[in-house]
Amino acid sequence: MKEGYFMEHKYDEDCIFCKIIKGEIPSYTVYEDDDVKAFLDISQGTPGHTLVIPKTHVPDIFAYDSELAATVFSKIPKIANALKASNPAIIGMNIVNNNGKVAYQSVFHSHFHLVPRYSDHDDFKMIFKDNSAQYDEEQLTKLTNQIKAQF
Repeated sequence: MKEGYFMEHKYDEDCIFCKIIKGEIPSYTVYEDDDVKAFLDISQGTPGHTLVIPKTHVPDIFAYDSELAATVFSKIPKIANALKASNPAIIGMNIVNNNGKVAYQSVFHSHFHLVPRYSDHDDFKMIFKDNSAQYDEEQLTKLTNQIKAQF
């Protein structure tokens, strides 16, 4: 896909991110092109916490097609590198995408959180429970085959 690919924009009149895209609500924009907008998250989980959104309304990752995914995902490294270059104290970054209420999605316009990391003690935590003892080879093979069958 060529740089600057322009997708047809669709908006949801009730969506806060669509309103930000259209300039109806102000934002602290750090990057914008024809297809993507990146702006500071007002929560600032850590300094520089940025949201990356497509400029067309899609509720979550399940609504992406391969073209939209290529367009949006290709901008994330560029924005992440700009964040890192803006502050030499950044030593890592969490890139998070929540899909559905149960997965902590609070705005139903797909978005990616770029959360700069400064230390092990910078007030941002992601905790995953290790359930490996609950799965044997048979269960893992069954899960693998269920997923593979969908391609």
